[in-house]
Amino acid sequence: MKKAYLLFFALLFSAPLFAYIDPGTGSMLFSLLTGVTVTVFFFIKNVILKIRGGLLLKAAVKKQSRRYSLVIYSEGKQYWNVFKPILEELSRRKIPCAYYTSGEDDPGLSASLPPVSAEYIGRGNAAYRFLNFLEADICLMTTPGLDVFQLKRSPGVQRYAHILHMVTDASTYRLFGLDYYDSVFLTGEYQKKDIRSLEEKRGLPAKELFVIGCTYLDVMAEHLADLPSKKPGDTKTVLVAPSWGQNGILARYGLKMLTPLAKSSYYVIIRPHPQSMISEKKRIEALREALDSYANVEWNSDAENLNALSRSDALISDFSGIIFDYAFLFGRPVLYPRFDFDKRPYDMADIEEEAWTFRAVRELGFPLREESFGDIEKILDGLIDGGKEKADAIGRLREEAYMHPGEAGKQAADALGIIMEGIRKTGADGL
Repeated sequence: MKKAYLLFFALLFSAPLFAYIDPGTGSMLFSLLTGVTVTVFFFIKNVILKIRGGLLLKAAVKKQSRRYSLVIYSEGKQYWNVFKPILEELSRRKIPCAYYTSGEDDPGLSASLPPVSAEYIGRGNAAYRFLNFLEADICLMTTPGLDVFQLKRSPGVQRYAHILHMVTDASTYRLFGLDYYDSVFLTGEYQKKDIRSLEEKRGLPAKELFVIGCTYLDVMAEHLADLPSKKPGDTKTVLVAPSWGQNGILARYGLKMLTPLAKSSYYVIIRPHPQSMISEKKRIEALREALDSYANVEWNSDAENLNALSRSDALISDFSGIIFDYAFLFGRPVLYPRFDFDKRPYDMADIEEEAWTFRAVRELGFPLREESFGDIEKILDGLIDGGKEKADAIGRLREEAYMHPGEAGKQAADALGIIMEGIRKTGADGL
């Protein structure tokens, strides 16, 4: 019966819509249709179940139709290192789990981690339809904006949990990014404050907050020993790795900053945020075309940023979480162009205090003024030769934002167990 309903609604709403699971780029029409469809589906299903035999039969059918108690959803291979330590720990504990992904080339599809089952569920609207009809006790994912636009809370899911994939403030998400999650997995204790403040201001119920550490930094740290080390005499290399959107440095400065770099003696690796290739594709293509004649410019789109980080002597970024990956793992200099940040599209717009991220970037990085872009080679030379004067600040900030190093997978599995126990105690499955 369920398959028949799913087929009907899939055909009904199969018109192509091009969107990303992000509130700023979603389709309101798709959201409306999805919400109505999901509501009608579960209403009809419950009516049929009651007609067939009342609440006991409903519980039996519900239990039978739910393939897994725990579901993890990934948007693609770029998030594999976020989930890998968790899935490995679940496998060690022999806890069944469904790993659903929107990446056909996601390494999780070929990982052997029984009793974890991995499946590709499609991209875009295909993924939304699948997830909006999901049935599970817990669904864990990195995707913000649950129940804001396309990605709706399924009535068949008991608890939604979000895991941060950066060590920056939880309020750096677009508006309402975490509002409708039940639980959030944090990298540091400091991130709790903003979440509680937003809950109070918006009249939201308190979420379960678990400080587990940072899974993907744990994975990267394990691989550091296998990377080739920088040697004296190697080509000087700078990595440009910004965030996306109008606050990102590619949007703000573009060729005004990149051209002096391309004309320098540095090898330049430009690594746009993955979302830039969706939301800012024309801008990126124009920049690539303009810099195409420079042999020392490389555009990097590796799923994992570790190789690009290890090859560089310095990083130029804005407010992207890659700043902290770079500083915490390599301790090399970070350069950030100064500008007035437009907070309006982000949750931090409703936070009175300055974001930890901005304070931390000032403490561990070096400011670059727009009028100094022409001297960028000389500035980089001075930073690289100047030693590690920011080492103390980096160490202190690392302790604040990257807690439980090496243990995030175990901490996450423990947190999932606590959530599951809470579901059992409160009888949250409707019986």
